[in-house]
Amino acid sequence: MRIRLKWVSLLLVCLLLLLTACSGGGKSGTSQDESEGNVNTGAVTDDGSGIKPTTFSFYGNYDWLTTAPWGENEATKWIQENRKVTVEPVQSGGAAAEKLNTMIVSGDLPDVIFTDRGSMVERLVQAGRLVALDEYYEKYPNFKKYVKESTLNLLRSDDGKIYQIPNWYTSGQFGNGGWMVNKDIYNALGRPKLETFEDLYQYLLLVRDKYPDVVPLEVGEKGAGLEIMYGGFKENSTSKFISLMGYPEGDKLLPIYDDPAFEEMMLYINMLFRERLVTQDALQQTQDAVKEKVNTGRVAVMVESNITTYGAEGHRALTAGNPDSGYEIIWPVHKAGLDKNKVFVSGFETLGWNVNVITTKAKDPEAIFAYYDWITGPEGQKVLFFGPKGLYWDEEDADGAPIPNEKYKTTPANERTEIMRKFEDFNWAGNTTFIDTAKMSLEASLSANQKSWETVAQSTVTWKTALDITEFVNTDPVADTEIGIIAQNIQNIHTLAFAQMVQAKSDEEVLSALETAKKNAKKAGLGKLLEFKIERWQENVQKINATK
Repeated sequence: MRIRLKWVSLLLVCLLLLLTACSGGGKSGTSQDESEGNVNTGAVTDDGSGIKPTTFSFYGNYDWLTTAPWGENEATKWIQENRKVTVEPVQSGGAAAEKLNTMIVSGDLPDVIFTDRGSMVERLVQAGRLVALDEYYEKYPNFKKYVKESTLNLLRSDDGKIYQIPNWYTSGQFGNGGWMVNKDIYNALGRPKLETFEDLYQYLLLVRDKYPDVVPLEVGEKGAGLEIMYGGFKENSTSKFISLMGYPEGDKLLPIYDDPAFEEMMLYINMLFRERLVTQDALQQTQDAVKEKVNTGRVAVMVESNITTYGAEGHRALTAGNPDSGYEIIWPVHKAGLDKNKVFVSGFETLGWNVNVITTKAKDPEAIFAYYDWITGPEGQKVLFFGPKGLYWDEEDADGAPIPNEKYKTTPANERTEIMRKFEDFNWAGNTTFIDTAKMSLEASLSANQKSWETVAQSTVTWKTALDITEFVNTDPVADTEIGIIAQNIQNIHTLAFAQMVQAKSDEEVLSALETAKKNAKKAGLGKLLEFKIERWQENVQKINATK
């Protein structure tokens, strides 16, 4: 009976929310403020969004994410005072999945969940726990202006409705993965050519012999950089194909274990591991351990999916003591004979990285959406990336990009970047195209020593070496379905096989582990899984082509 009552209550809440929206109870802040004459609340922004005072709870569904208190930095304080919006963080405590499951079971959900796209979102949709946002996307101006129609179509759930608000979506190219070198070590060793995997091997041998206390090749938390090398062994490819467990040939996905490039990569990685040229605890190390090595200069070369963050932080740490030290981004290392301009480190999706969903526990979902629409517009992006007007900028150019003021130019880059990063942590509806254009415009006005390491790395290398893989989104099955169980079993097989291949004692052991993985994955249903993914992939292609 209690369970029935709980569901009845939930249905009533959903019904009440729907009736409120339909009856005009969720009117935009524009109408409310105009009727009350409350012009100074900031409810009507300079970009036309209508937002009204609201308070909502926010849960970041990641072990690593701790959301700082609202109002304790210049950006969120400005929003609280001028836009009358307050956010109450709900922390994961380092156990995000367990925390979310507890909230789902108890029915005590936060108003907003910040999470990955995919099965978790679809499970919440099927359980009736999320608010459909279609009417709000039509009503408010900024997402409509900046998000491509094909992107919105790809965000639709199986019932045809949109429940997700994208973060760091784009209509252009972006990426943060890549390779970097320690400048002190690289200069001391004569700056040898570092283009091919053979060049890299010879350089890592030099580092190992000359700098015994330095990691020749750092590969990131839990070895994240290892699979990144895949794009260097084959043109027009990224590690996304490994996570798909299949590489594209025409309109088919073939098993990744049948790809010669994957075999070649595993043999190369294993050689580096056997010769102690790569982090020996690569598959177990934590992010903190990686940062400690990078920030103290005990890394000669690094490959990682988020090299811009590691590089910017490490560069700041090293140049604080010596302005000539630091890290330098390099073009992706690749197999000899490949066209360097067809070598990609990372893949990007126009849908961006993560998404926000509004739960049926929210008292005023429209007010929350209106705030997110404001975030993603010009004013919201400037406040949550560069800081509010008067801090680092006082005026903007013809395109709306902030013009750096004297404080921006005279504040040490390390200090300024650290402050701005705190703002960015709250930018949950990041508009990549707007920010990238604004960053490039702003940086163009600065001298070389004032430019941000991250922006230089992005504009010169990492954006150019990211491949558009939007067509492969939403290809993961829901976890507790037959295909979902097959996918998990195959992932378990792959995780074990990958570790065995990395740590094998010989080439023969690598090939043996690869062959075993191939047989076990086939037996576990890899063919059926790839058929499922092919179907979803081709559906995406049709949706994308339909809007061209």
